[in-house]
Amino acid sequence: MINGILSVLRTGCSWRQMPHDLPNGKTVYHYFRRWQRDGTWERAMTSLRREVRAHMGRDPEPSAAIIDSQSIKTSPVRGSERGFDAGKKNSRAQADVLVDTQGLLLAVKVHTARLMDRLGAPLLLQDLGGCFPRLCHLFADSGYTDSLIEWIKTTLGWDTEIVPKADPLILINGELVRSPAKGFLVQLHRWKIERTFGWFIRFRRLARDYESLPQCSEAFIQIASIQLFLRRLTPFQSFSF
Repeated sequence: MINGILSVLRTGCSWRQMPHDLPNGKTVYHYFRRWQRDGTWERAMTSLRREVRAHMGRDPEPSAAIIDSQSIKTSPVRGSERGFDAGKKNSRAQADVLVDTQGLLLAVKVHTARLMDRLGAPLLLQDLGGCFPRLCHLFADSGYTDSLIEWIKTTLGWDTEIVPKADPLILINGELVRSPAKGFLVQLHRWKIERTFGWFIRFRRLARDYESLPQCSEAFIQIASIQLFLRRLTPFQSFSF
């Protein structure tokens, strides 16, 4: 069953196109949804994340986190969480993600792309009170406004630090001048969550949102994190014969 779920996640195929050497796609989907409903994926992800952090020599529970969102193109599959993204000019779903300072997933919430960051973030954070006992500091971008910062402080007791955009300055003849170059610029801590989004896109099922239920999209992101954590704990080793 696990191999069937991982096959769908990695290849992006539909449940009905399950390879013949794996169980029937309907049966695999049944267990996928069953374990999503009872919280198995989230519990497994949390347990493995703690092991990975301990393996890295860090405290199992994070003291700081990074929040950001990413909109994903939706497929023709119908769903309640489809919305028009005014920035990308097409129909998308949006995933609000919380990671630690190593880029390891803490929580995820999928919703319509119609919601701006200041409206989507409370949907992700409202149920996290007490889930991370050491967490006290949050890094975010300028899309998280003053009212949201106050809400986070009042509700969760976390301090929020807005990371400014990177200033593209270069040294010319001993003087700092603004560079005309455009493109990706590294921002303090926030580059780590961008790297996490890059990890997720390697799984074809996450390159586009094919799910009609946002809970299924969240489960696939959690399963992708589980596989990434397992690779950290059991790195590939070459054997000589």
